[in-house]
Amino acid sequence: MDNVDLKILKCLKQNARLTASSISEDIGLSVSAVIERIRKMETSGLIKGYTIDIDQEILGNKMVALMDVSLKHPDDYEGFVEIVHANNNIAACYYQTGEFDFVLRIVTDSTEGLDNVYKFVKSYEGVEKTETHIVLRTVKEEAALIPERVPKK
Repeated sequence: MDNVDLKILKCLKQNARLTASSISEDIGLSVSAVIERIRKMETSGLIKGYTIDIDQEILGNKMVALMDVSLKHPDDYEGFVEIVHANNNIAACYYQTGEFDFVLRIVTDSTEGLDNVYKFVKSYEGVEKTETHIVLRTVKEEAALIPERVPKK
């Protein structure tokens, strides 16, 4: 990876639907070179896929909450991960160090929707305790972080 790859990644981060031709014009590289570089980044696994950024508020999901979860025992990990994958309102789940084992990012339409997710999580017998925080405003949320310069090997 070099600085040209970083420029390509920055273009794709802004708009993953950009054509190789548009990227070529932006960074001053031939279309075929852009295509080859993108293909290499995909093959290497650096580019894992392409997605869309959906405005959740337009879909009616105006509530975001973070829920800390502690499990009773480490053996409860696998089962908890399974139930997390089963709930579409849990947008992210992070296994972490500290007092709580997990933090969940929950996106839902209302306090009633949040209560449903709360009950769903608490219904798993391996959950010892939870603590929920309602997000007042999202200040920053990046789906893809691109370094300013090429990382050292």
